[in-house]
Formats: sequence, C-alpha cells, structure tokens
Amino acid sequence: MERSAEPIAGVPARWWHRLDDGRIQCDLCPRNCRVHEGQRAACFVRAMQDGEMLLTTYGRSSGFCIDPIEKKPLNNFYPGSSVLSFGTAGCNLACKFCQNWDISKSRGMDRLMDDATPQAIARAAQTHGAKSVAFTYNDPVIFAEYAMDTADACHALGVKTVAVTAGYMHLAPAREFYSKMDAANVDLKAFTDDFYVNLCGGHLQPVLDILAMIHHETECWLEITTLLIPGKNDADEELKALSAWVAKELGPDVPLHFSAFHPDWKLDTIPATPLATLTRARRIALEAGLHYVYTGNVHDKAGDATYCPGCGKPVIERDWYRILGYALDAQGHCQHCGTAIAGRFGVFGKPFGPQRIPIRLHA
Repeated sequence: MERSAEPIAGVPARWWHRLDDGRIQCDLCPRNCRVHEGQRAACFVRAMQDGEMLLTTYGRSSGFCIDPIEKKPLNNFYPGSSVLSFGTAGCNLACKFCQNWDISKSRGMDRLMDDATPQAIARAAQTHGAKSVAFTYNDPVIFAEYAMDTADACHALGVKTVAVTAGYMHLAPAREFYSKMDAANVDLKAFTDDFYVNLCGGHLQPVLDILAMIHHETECWLEITTLLIPGKNDADEELKALSAWVAKELGPDVPLHFSAFHPDWKLDTIPATPLATLTRARRIALEAGLHYVYTGNVHDKAGDATYCPGCGKPVIERDWYRILGYALDAQGHCQHCGTAIAGRFGVFGKPFGPQRIPIRLHA
C-alpha cells in the first residue's frame, strides 16, 4: 500500500468498514485492501483520509472519445451505434500484459485532464448522438460510485451505459453496479487460477461468479473477451474448458470474443497472437455449442461476422469495426429465416463506422 505525503482529496467512497486496529478495509473487490491513515489501496484511487475511505478520481477522466460500439467489443448490442468512452486512472489488477498500462498503471493524477460531472457526460453523449456511454480504458470497478452516478444521469436522458471490465469485484457491490449497466464486456483473462495469480495478481473464481451473476440476476447484456497470449492461455485443453464452462453455466447465446495479444507492458518479448490461433479458438468454442464467437484485433471477416444460429447465414457482416451488411429487423430477427438473434437491437440506420473522435468536455 502506498502512503501519500500530501492530504488526499476525493469524495466519500462506499463499500468499506473499520477494523479494530485503526485501519479500514475496502469491500469493493476481492483484494480486500486494508489501509492506514494516508494510505492508498492497491488500485491507487481509493484511500483513507481522516478515518474515512475516499474515491480520489470522482469527476476526473483520462479523456473522452466517440467510438464504434464494436470497439468495446460489443457485437450484439445495438450494432453500428456510437458510444462515448472514458476512463479514469488506476486498476485493481496487475496484469503484466496490460494493453492500456499508461492509464491503468498510472500512479499519478497527471493524466486526469478532463473534469466532468455525471450530468455533463450524459449531455455530451446526447449532443454527439451516442447511443451509450462506456466506462472503459481502465476498470470501472474502481470508480464504481462515479460510474453509477453517471449511469443514472445517462438513463435520465435515454442514453444506455456500458461497462468494460475485468469483473474483479465482490458480489454485493457488483449487484448494485450491474443493475445500472445496460451492457458489459467482461475480460475472462484465462481459465486457470495459475494464470490469474502469476500474470494478473488475482484469482479466477471471483470472475466466474461475477459472470454468472450478471447473466442470471440482472438485465445487463453480457459479452466476454479473452485475450489469447501465445504459450500462456491458448492451449486446446484450456480453450475447451473455457468454452464448455460458458456453454454450461451461461448458455450458448452469450457472445465470446477471442482477441489477439500484442507485445506490451511486461510481456513485450512474447510475439503477437497469430490469426491461426484465433481461428482455432473460435472453432473450439463453436464446437462447444456457442452461437456467437468472434475474433478481435485482427482483420478476419469470418470471425467478425454474426451468424444466425437458425439458418447459418451471416446477419451482420463486418470488416474490423466497419459494418458491410445487415440482415436483421428492428427486433433482432434474421431476415432470412426469422430466428431471433440474442442481443439488444433497434432500427438500424447509417452505421457510425470505424472512426475514433476525441472530444473535450467540462463540468
């Protein structure tokens, strides 16, 4: 735990309790950080000041962009729509392969350049025509209070909300958090506890518990992403076990994305994931009975497409984040055979496209 030399500023945090030895314990995630006065938790953004726990990044962002929803990645949630994306700083895991390490591993607030209230974020999304707001770049678990207040402000204006997260959270706060999310993409980083312990500083089971809770206890639309790292989590046996668990515990309609790793952070000597690995993983998941399996971070039209589980025809054809063909009605039924496609859909207009548009906004 880190101790600050200066007084810590922030807003009152939730989900903590006092200990008999004068410390306080954070009850937000399975790390259960116990901190003394002036110390920060492992995530860096939750800290003890004057005997209370504070969230130090409320209202402060590392930047705002308008993105395609497929970038989150969410392929079965209002395809072709745009999403206002933002994050803060810090993370409650310590993934050695983090692809946003400059934000998530930040130990300073210098990257938090944009100040914005929940209401300002909701208005910006509405002004820019974004269907939803995504809490992303770093994990929204650690700024849950800010994300939840922003979700309330968004819903008041008819804007949807999306969490892009590793899902490392205790069940009690998670039930509150995901009740305010319209969709989530959860990183299932691997299917062995050894991987989580040695490469992420966490454990597998809490993530599996969160996935089951989201799917079975909330209305939040769920998609899953696994970043395949050569030699670390891409063996057939592990991919079969992961796919079988999703099919059995969540069902065949939860989309699963296999994404390509590129060398970064502390795993910069491992080569990028070959396309063949992604297509092999996709084949294994399809053979396990999953209906919607995608490949990501590569150009792969077959792996980008959404196929009807009824007739087998493509109903959404994509190239990267660009939609090339769309054959669903407004209710999400296949126009070829009438089968309902799992997800959230509406009237399909002109797709947003692959562009990424940085924006600035102020409280």
